[in-house]
Amino acid sequence: MLTFLFWNLNNRPIEDRVRRLATRHEPDVLILTECAIPAVTMLRTLNTGNETGDYHLTDSKCDEVVIYTRFSREFTVPMHESGRYTIRAISLPARDQILLAATHLPSKLFIEEHGQTLECVGLAEAIRATERRAGHSRTVLVGDFNMNPFEAGISAAMGLHGVMAREVARRGMRTVQGASYPFFYNPMWGHFGDASKGPPGTYYYERADHNVFFWHIFDQVLIRPSILDAFDNENLMVLTDDGSDSFLSERGRPDRRTASDHLPMVFGLNL
Repeated sequence: MLTFLFWNLNNRPIEDRVRRLATRHEPDVLILTECAIPAVTMLRTLNTGNETGDYHLTDSKCDEVVIYTRFSREFTVPMHESGRYTIRAISLPARDQILLAATHLPSKLFIEEHGQTLECVGLAEAIRATERRAGHSRTVLVGDFNMNPFEAGISAAMGLHGVMAREVARRGMRTVQGASYPFFYNPMWGHFGDASKGPPGTYYYERADHNVFFWHIFDQVLIRPSILDAFDNENLMVLTDDGSDSFLSERGRPDRRTASDHLPMVFGLNL
């Protein structure tokens, strides 16, 4: 099992909480956004008393995403990067190569919804180009999209084309207006609301407006059909504590005072 943990830290100095998460879930790949913690501080904190192998900082030209791994950086090669995303080839011994795309897309505080959709169109094109270059589409995409799974940037064919059902995703692609677009499977649909096994979302926001969702799922993982058999929905969890302290306030919302305004998530691939 190759385990991934993602968290938007909201620029908070919470390296001890990250360490407790890493100790508890033992992620092989730790992906952070809005991380203002210096790498030397994070590495020292992660590796102090760590009995399961040291973490290493991977090379990147993407300022929005920081990736630490429990394997040597030589196994993680940047394939395509921008200021908002990084796409890496992860080539571990005796395992098929996969592509890891990680992103932090702009918030609606700074860009309108149509602009967000176009950002996803550009990301989708970059992923497809990288897959052609790599010769396969064993791709996992993770990040803070600042959009819900039902918004056009995530779900539209020209966008990321993330669908809620494995059966649909296994079709591989569909044709719209004469052009073919590959699917992603988006399991985050199943984490909305009180019927989910965890919290109702990953981010909470309300305002004095008529149409308010309150809980959002901005933090998502999407899986290409060619690697779908390696992904088990049961291993995907939105986390509410680090094994010691809760990430939620007394009102049950992400506690930005002691943790972050986003909740972390963990998932695995049986490669």
